[in-house]
Amino acid sequence: MSTHAARLITPDGGRGLPTPHQRRIRNGAAMPPGPSHHSPNGHLDSRRFRQVLGRFATGVVAITAVDPLDGQPCGLAANSFTSVSLDPPLVAFCVAYTSTSWPKVRGAKVVTVNVLSEDQQPVCAQMAAKGGDKFAGLEWTGSPGGNPVLDGALAWIDCAVEAEHPAGDHVIVVARVLQLDTYAEGGPLVFFRGAYGSFDGSSDEGAR
Repeated sequence: MSTHAARLITPDGGRGLPTPHQRRIRNGAAMPPGPSHHSPNGHLDSRRFRQVLGRFATGVVAITAVDPLDGQPCGLAANSFTSVSLDPPLVAFCVAYTSTSWPKVRGAKVVTVNVLSEDQQPVCAQMAAKGGDKFAGLEWTGSPGGNPVLDGALAWIDCAVEAEHPAGDHVIVVARVLQLDTYAEGGPLVFFRGAYGSFDGSSDEGAR
């Protein structure tokens, strides 16, 4: 699964990135700039990009629908889901251009976001796999929009796609929320530093 981030912009419209002559500040103390992770052609090192952005913990969702062409359930996993607006109620998520599942999901009038729980890592892996029957062995019920709500999901959100914005090797999908509700109880499935974990809200440790 990929990790996504917004580009930092300074008040004057420039990118919020330090120059080689700037120094970082930590706890009031100046620190020398870190090593460069740019390739000779000036592009950012993709491994370093994923490593650094992987320190931003995200929840994980499964986006489901019923393929209007064959009537079969379809879906994919994403860790790039976010709420966007209260009025109108909008959410967004990112999908790779190479996804073979998104065209099937996108064909439905309504798509459903399942917020996955800490016990659903196998479900996430199944939804993220390429090809095969992603719903084999999974229990689910229909949302008001007619899409799969996976047993054990913390919440479901029925929404209609309003816009798709090209963004590098992904597309940003903006969708209007139609109906939503909580579902099962439990903690969330968390993706952090390339691995899955859970969140313990009862301690200062938080994610573990």
